[in-house]
Amino acid sequence: MSNVLKLAVIGGDGTGPEVASEGLKVLKAVGKLEGFSVDATEFDIGGNRYLKTGEILTEKDIEQLSGFKSILLGAIGHPDVTPGILEKGILLTLRFRFDQYINLRPVKLFPGVETPLKNKTPDDIDFVVIRENTEDMYAGVGGFMHKGTPQEVATQTAIYTRNGTERWLRWSFEYARNRSRRKHLTLVGKTNVLTYGHDLIYRTFKEIAQEYPDVETDYNNVDACCMWMVKNPEYYDVIATTNMFGDIITDMAGIIQGGMGVAAGGNINPEPGGVSMFEPMGGSAPKYTGKNVINPIATISAAAMLLENAGYSKAAERVMKAIIAATGTKMKSQAAGKMGYSTTEVGDLICELL
Repeated sequence: MSNVLKLAVIGGDGTGPEVASEGLKVLKAVGKLEGFSVDATEFDIGGNRYLKTGEILTEKDIEQLSGFKSILLGAIGHPDVTPGILEKGILLTLRFRFDQYINLRPVKLFPGVETPLKNKTPDDIDFVVIRENTEDMYAGVGGFMHKGTPQEVATQTAIYTRNGTERWLRWSFEYARNRSRRKHLTLVGKTNVLTYGHDLIYRTFKEIAQEYPDVETDYNNVDACCMWMVKNPEYYDVIATTNMFGDIITDMAGIIQGGMGVAAGGNINPEPGGVSMFEPMGGSAPKYTGKNVINPIATISAAAMLLENAGYSKAAERVMKAIIAATGTKMKSQAAGKMGYSTTEVGDLICELL
């Protein structure tokens, strides 16, 4: 482990720069306590630059970002830019260009945080979703015929490869084996309808399972998973699912853990030298921009994930314990403007609790 944590910071749009600043503040503070320094380089990538220059993500940006193992992202999404332009041009491009084939989404209810699920506690809501991140409907295969006419045809093709499927599932099995809970892995798909791609996934899952006899496995159709996640979230330990289904169920999971404002995720390339990106799930929240009221807890959680992935496990654990102390004993709410603290004060609070 190096005594210098080198990372790129993309503040992005709306409240993104505000929460990214607090994440970086906590990283620097925990670094001092754990004996390493933080060397952060900030990048001007997002809606404001696009509106000024027409540039979304340039080859120069990609080249420079490739020099970092870790990226901390604030948020992408600008009210004056048509939805989809920035998301596809920045987020999806980064995932594909850096082959971030793992989307890791911890789903953990922190103490003091309200969940809409009656009588469920932090002991009940503590699982992880591992979403395949570079194939499926997001592969971008499709097109239009006779666009804009009554005869219009649109196609959108899901792509699944054996290589992409195997590497994502194998990583999921390793994660389930090493997680300090039940060593239980649930595959979520739709094999009764998606009888080609999901058949490939299911067969690959069963084959790899033979190599992991210590990992208990099962399978849920995605509609059943949605039902059980709400009814009995304590059933789940690690979920492995496809790109599209993962996009949907992780948003639902974010709500049961107390809202998207506390949910964090990582887009990970686990290979040696891979570039990984960590971010809050709540979006750019433009109506709160500049008001110093947005909750940075999700970004600080993402910073903890970044530390873990970069090899600073003790620092990551220290940050997570500080978050739990803050939500459980200090903060009044996780809602913007109702926390009992400003955005910057929450960052200061976490630093104090480290």
